[in-house]
Amino acid sequence: MKVLLLTGLGALFFAYYWDDNFDPGGLDYLVLNHIGGAPAGTRARSRQATRWLMQVNFVSYVQLTSRALPSLTDSKGSLVVVSSLLGRVPTSFSTPYSAAKFALDGFFGSLRRELDVQDVNVAITMCVLGLRDRASAAEAVRGVTRVQAAPGPKAALAVIRGGATRAAGVFYPWRFRLLCLLRRWLPRPRAWFIRQELNVTAAAAA
Repeated sequence: MKVLLLTGLGALFFAYYWDDNFDPGGLDYLVLNHIGGAPAGTRARSRQATRWLMQVNFVSYVQLTSRALPSLTDSKGSLVVVSSLLGRVPTSFSTPYSAAKFALDGFFGSLRRELDVQDVNVAITMCVLGLRDRASAAEAVRGVTRVQAAPGPKAALAVIRGGATRAAGVFYPWRFRLLCLLRRWLPRPRAWFIRQELNVTAAAAA
């Protein structure tokens, strides 16, 4: 079994140099888990920040998927896409990051439908995760959010389990599934809930 896990900025270089330096033949799993972050706040809405986040958090996912798909088709493999709650439920002071994650949901949701109508047996698992207890993530939202970070190892286990069982979706923590279901049904309570988790003054000044 061949598994390719792509994390960090190395995935960007991999996307550009894969054709010359890597043969994806026999690939069974492709796990896309790289991220480019930006500090939360109004200053993160600049043109440069938006372009950077779209390149890392969306365009490189598309590039790597297009190169791996023929091999995954041959092996009837799995594509595991690690995304964020902000790709399903928009919140304040995360505009470009949320836009990139929403793009992931749209692209891979559409790709799943295309593979289905073509009878291509490649599973796509979308992982909707919340804030994890990484030092870089904590620094990006310091003073802005009151949300408690989830343990990284438990989130990783949920991703592994979802990919191994070819699940369509993974939500961690589990309550995110309910929040996504309620997004359109109860917009006002959702907005109230999000506001309670933010330090609006700190985010606007960031």
